[in-house]
Amino acid sequence: MNLSKDMEGYLPRAALEVVWRISKGASQCGERVYLVGGVARDLLLGRPNFDLDLVIEGDAIALAQQIAELFSVRTSVYSKFGTAKLNFGSFTIDLAMARNESYTKPGALPDVSPGTLEEDLFRRDFSINAMAISLVPDSYGELVDPCHGLKDLRRRVIRILHHESFCDDATRIWRAIRYEQRLNFKLERETSRSLKENVAMLNTISNDRIRHELNLILREEYPERTLCRLSELHALPEINLSLEERAWLARKFQEARFQYKAGSLAQLYLCLLIYPLTQEGLTRVLHRFNMHGRRAQILRETLNLKANIFLLEGQMLKRSEIYHLLKNYPQVVLQAGAIASDVEAIRSRLNLFLSELRLVAICSTGDDLVRLGIPPGLEMGEILEQLLDAKLDGKVKTLVEEEELATELKTTRAGTLRARHRKSRI
Repeated sequence: MNLSKDMEGYLPRAALEVVWRISKGASQCGERVYLVGGVARDLLLGRPNFDLDLVIEGDAIALAQQIAELFSVRTSVYSKFGTAKLNFGSFTIDLAMARNESYTKPGALPDVSPGTLEEDLFRRDFSINAMAISLVPDSYGELVDPCHGLKDLRRRVIRILHHESFCDDATRIWRAIRYEQRLNFKLERETSRSLKENVAMLNTISNDRIRHELNLILREEYPERTLCRLSELHALPEINLSLEERAWLARKFQEARFQYKAGSLAQLYLCLLIYPLTQEGLTRVLHRFNMHGRRAQILRETLNLKANIFLLEGQMLKRSEIYHLLKNYPQVVLQAGAIASDVEAIRSRLNLFLSELRLVAICSTGDDLVRLGIPPGLEMGEILEQLLDAKLDGKVKTLVEEEELATELKTTRAGTLRARHRKSRI
């Protein structure tokens, strides 16, 4: 099968030009280059994919540096694996030497050695990802399919390439389900059996690698489908989802997509995913996925908000009181709380803060208060806060009204201090 015409209609013109240049550069060096993996699969499925993976039977890094210089783009080099990445803005190209892999023990990163294209394809995860499109001039566009991936695409199945696949690298368990749900495929019978038998091998995968796989899931169009399926298969041990929780998660993720842009959803999804957990459960998740720093703090704040969210149910809450209850929470935590809660009063107050209250600012500055005779320090800080409360509650609107209130507060404060002084002398 020749896919040269399909490539012309599939790839953007700029990407086609780069691919042609790479093909020409490799040919001049006596090397052979192929489009492989996801881009070959998605081209055949008619799904967009402009993160291009190329395999070179030769020196991938030298070729990448040559192309980077030609197009004046940045290149990232990973010498240990013989790979490099070129970023062209609207698309990226990963170049890798054709390689062989061997595993010293289950879950370990593979030992890599140079190999042929066929060896490179046979070491991949699934047959549908083990296809290549030749960019060699005399066979340009020819499909290379030693693992019968095209047949499996047409059968709409996910199939591993050898029976030790999930044992060697159990992250393939998560990837298998991610592809199954993304493409609406089914696991091939022996693949399904092997996956279920090897679920425990996920314990051989490092925390960092399992976190990377979770990140990939959260960037899917419908990540809840993969997460719920993994839970059904007992392949998501740190986040045990009951049948009821799976239904809740699907509903809340759908609501998140309705309200927010796709590019900002991954962190929100994560907050919603851990929302049903206890603090102990969250501690296990943070450890298993090696999450720390700001990301871990956001998840802790999510459960902290959940524990205190009942405070937003008060019938007589002023706008300024809502503001002070919520002002220290990260925005994504409040978004998660608004989606997760089924209490209308709580949802409306969280959304009020997100859409209005957090944006309220007074007109007055410190210089304005100094001009009114209020010196910098604790007194000024307290008056500025009182001015903001008045603005939130609609008691002041303009700079003039703020200055009048500031003067009144200054006078009241001075009178209170004099009264305290007289009382202390008595």
